[in-house]
Amino acid sequence: MRAVLTYHSIDDSGSAISVSREAFDQHVRWLTSGRVRVVPLTELAAAPAEEDAVALTFDDAFANFATEAAPRLITNGLPATLFVVSDRIGTTNAWDGRPVRGIPTLPLLDWPMLERLCAAGVTLGAHTRTHPDLTALDEPALDDEIVGCAERLRQRTGGVVAAFAYPYGRVNSAVARRVATAFALGCTTDFRALRSTEVAALLPRLDMYYFQRPGLLENWGSDRFKRMIAVRRRLRRLRLSFDRLSSAARAKLSPSARQSAAAIRSKPAV
Repeated sequence: MRAVLTYHSIDDSGSAISVSREAFDQHVRWLTSGRVRVVPLTELAAAPAEEDAVALTFDDAFANFATEAAPRLITNGLPATLFVVSDRIGTTNAWDGRPVRGIPTLPLLDWPMLERLCAAGVTLGAHTRTHPDLTALDEPALDDEIVGCAERLRQRTGGVVAAFAYPYGRVNSAVARRVATAFALGCTTDFRALRSTEVAALLPRLDMYYFQRPGLLENWGSDRFKRMIAVRRRLRRLRLSFDRLSSAARAKLSPSARQSAAAIRSKPAV
């Protein structure tokens, strides 16, 4: 089984974007156990479909990537792609200038540290200039966010930016087409492993928030593991569908349906 694994912040807050330090240490032990092969993101799709292989990605470029994740990854020779919001470098993840309920406001990496991480072997990917919902933008703004981010990273680091991650996982056909013209691949938040063939601009990923309990990753590839992914994927898709409903449409739901939706929405879908 092949999959792209997603992290955001390595911290002990328990938020939907956080994986605890203890859980991350457990993940690193598993990643270095020989159970799976860890490959660069751009090489994962070329791995044999029957092989157990993963690629590691980190969204948003939090400062704690440098203090918590990078030392463990580099020491163990684990390649990773760090998706950067180019115009927010050195600030925080308060993308719209205000905090989000349930999400800690955390510092992001600055340019000198990003450059040092590149020199140490970390691959940078694009995550837009300002972290907007790309599906709400017109064509000029879309181009500015997608291509402008990659160009800024290229100017500062001199490296080729081959991968893109969609903020909030929000993508439509127009956004995917633009990403496909600018990058070798794009990463979504579709919660599943890779299939035998994939659209390069729409790669699924497994959010590691859901794998913090000891023993979960150790079941990799088993029927139980696959069932867990399938159930979690259905819950996430239901939540997204509910979030897209208008307030009028939500009001028409039966009391039991509203109760079920509330339960689903109480679970993180980052």
